[in-house]
Amino acid sequence: DRQRCREMKIPNSKLSLLKWSVLIVIGALVPVFVKNDYYLTVMCQVLVNIVAAIGLNFICGLTGQPMLGMAGVMALGAYVSGILTTTFNMNPWLALVFSMLMGVLLGQILGWPSLRIRGIYLALTTIGFSEIIKLVLNNLSITGGAMGLRQIPSLSLAGFAFDSTRSYYYLYMVIVIILMALSLKLINSRWGRAFLACRDNESAVESCGINIVATKLTAFTLCTVYGCIAGSLYAHLMRYINPMTYTFDLSAKFLMMIMLGGLGSSYGLVFGAFIVTALPEMIRFLGDYYWLTFTGLVLLLAIFCPMGVPSLFMKIVNRISAAIAKPRRS
Repeated sequence: DRQRCREMKIPNSKLSLLKWSVLIVIGALVPVFVKNDYYLTVMCQVLVNIVAAIGLNFICGLTGQPMLGMAGVMALGAYVSGILTTTFNMNPWLALVFSMLMGVLLGQILGWPSLRIRGIYLALTTIGFSEIIKLVLNNLSITGGAMGLRQIPSLSLAGFAFDSTRSYYYLYMVIVIILMALSLKLINSRWGRAFLACRDNESAVESCGINIVATKLTAFTLCTVYGCIAGSLYAHLMRYINPMTYTFDLSAKFLMMIMLGGLGSSYGLVFGAFIVTALPEMIRFLGDYYWLTFTGLVLLLAIFCPMGVPSLFMKIVNRISAAIAKPRRS
């Protein structure tokens, strides 16, 4: 992007603003072209997954720590909101706040092991955490056990009830824009630079006087808060949750999202979430072969686009720009 900015003499900030503006306009036009409620619900799930992927990007993309327990984080966010609204008749927005507080607590719990262990051992720790959460939710009466929670109330704001898929889509789109803007602000701050420094050279970070304990705990806390928000939004969208939704497969999908979007790339998360969430539904016409086709496509993208799907688009644009700028031979 910076090389293209220099060639086109466009400031990097303006190019970034242009890219985000195009994405927002495209997102706002989705309900205009997608009339089917099922596919519009899938697009709402894409927005929910973008929120969780933003959080995971703080850990895997920026800090370089393995995190394979995102399913457990989302499960706790969803169940806190679901239990408070169904059992205690709490306002859904207030329940969302309690889900965020749960995320803060989870960030401290999951962050401390990262100070002592790393690599595959930290990955196994987060997997174990997620599986324990699933087993606990599956055996508690207040969570509904294996049957899950039903009749979770829909969201409303200032007397307006979001009782249609279209209204939910626009609400979640606004929430995603706000949360993405906050994440970009953090990434471009001293915290973001500290995250990247921890990923690149942890020993050098300590010698520079950066508090590595606070940096890692902050990264994990941001990840879990965003994950709990995504879980709460999912619960109020589907209005039904059960423990079997939050398996290791879900954690793997979030890892695929940030991989396909490009590690550390906020812009690419949108593409990654769309590919992993919506593409399998779009190719279901292939019948029994749709999942084989999807996994094969993801494998090819991982091989030929190791820097993420947006990098492929940038290569194509660069080649077209170079061909246009190349002087024609007389």
